[in-house]
Amino acid sequence: MSHSTLHTERLGERIAKFAKPGDVVALWGELGAGKTVLARGIAQGLGLAAEDVTSPTFIILHEHQGGRLPLFHLDLYRLGPSDLSSTGWEECLEARGLTVIEWPERAGEALPADRLDVRLEHIADTKRRVVITATGPGSRSRLEELAHDAFGA
Repeated sequence: MSHSTLHTERLGERIAKFAKPGDVVALWGELGAGKTVLARGIAQGLGLAAEDVTSPTFIILHEHQGGRLPLFHLDLYRLGPSDLSSTGWEECLEARGLTVIEWPERAGEALPADRLDVRLEHIADTKRRVVITATGPGSRSRLEELAHDAFGA
């Protein structure tokens, strides 16, 4: 559960803390659920300037260099599966940085099989339900590290 924008950003920082080259984080949620806020926190966690992270809805892809890992921030909202090939998103996945994808459902079957899925659900004005799941071995390892860090489990 996230109770504020700051809390959502801090969760992003913790996700970034354990990110490895080639990791993918898919951000699921309605408009205004906090996907870009979480991406901003991930950027901060990588040592990048949070103020440089904005929704790439009209640009599709923002690249952020200079942190612990390169950050590739994709927003697929305006795309259909047939439009993906013109975005260059495959190169992001091969570039050995951290790729964060907003509106991942637009990628359909092309979405990487091993990723962290972060689902954000609007509960109240600033309150969000956050559910993180792993879809493969690499993301499962990251989720275990994240859980251990949060709960000391």
